[in-house]
Amino acid sequence: MQQLSVSSELDFQSESYKDAYSRINAIVIEGEQEAHDNYLKLAELLPDHKEELIRLSKMENRHMKGFQSCGRNLSVTPDMDFARTFFSGLHGNFQKAAATGNVVTCLLIQSLIIECFAIAAYNIYIPVADPFARKITEGVVKDEYTHLNFGEVWLKDHFEASKAELEEANRQNLPLVWRMLNDVADDAHNLGMEKDALVEDFMIAYGEALSNIGFTTRDIMRMSAYGLAAA
Repeated sequence: MQQLSVSSELDFQSESYKDAYSRINAIVIEGEQEAHDNYLKLAELLPDHKEELIRLSKMENRHMKGFQSCGRNLSVTPDMDFARTFFSGLHGNFQKAAATGNVVTCLLIQSLIIECFAIAAYNIYIPVADPFARKITEGVVKDEYTHLNFGEVWLKDHFEASKAELEEANRQNLPLVWRMLNDVADDAHNLGMEKDALVEDFMIAYGEALSNIGFTTRDIMRMSAYGLAAA
């Protein structure tokens, strides 16, 4: 309720709001672009699922265009240089894993970390968004759950063979999420989104995904601690 009450107090046309929005909007645009590219790469690595992964990449491209229209609606130019730097750690790790054929690491980064990050951010944003962006984001977040589901199903089917690589990929990549959340905390606050709520929603979504794959509660608590140590 606290999030809902703040939306009526936000001035979507203020300079401070638009300044913060230029970076947040760029992040969601870049995030969808990264996802589009990542699913196309996964289609090469998993030819048996090529059609499904190409379909997911096209959805991400539509999302990107939707978020570009949100920026235009507020007459805001997204700071894409900031966004590319923001995603550089996860981007580099995905590219490295793809180059060596480490599909499990690629799926953890894209289908679990990035999708859970997006789901958390969009769910926290929707109650405080301007009316145009709210409608766009509500449509996007429904799709993100299907993208998360692809990774969950594949990793569950290959859990025993993937478990060690998943744990290592988690150790390498989860700390990046906390640095990303810290980098964007002030801008998110100016849009009515609190870092604690983003962290909580991400941890819930990520923990549920790990549980669905086959990790125990004890495993999940241990794996989650790698992120918290970097917070």
